[in-house]
Amino acid sequence: MSQRKDSYRAALQRGQDVSAPQPTVTTLHSRYLRVTVEVDPDLRGDLTRCVGRPVSSVLLAGTTVLRTLAVIAGRVSRPGG
Repeated sequence: MSQRKDSYRAALQRGQDVSAPQPTVTTLHSRYLRVTVEVDPDLRGDLTRCVGRPVSSVLLAGTTVLRTLAVIAGRVSRPGG
């Protein structure tokens, strides 16, 4: 039992590695509930790889639609055009 306590105390006294990326921690409080969400620092890179291409495709499609609508609205609003 004392060996476990000693190893626990030693672990508490060791400082955290400052070179390692720290997780993002968010705590949500309410009167009856407290939730802590910890996000892995590598998650940002994973999400960027997985979501980057579909998001850029949607933005390109949206830009194309808006340009087309602007051209059509420009033709309709011009008098005598």
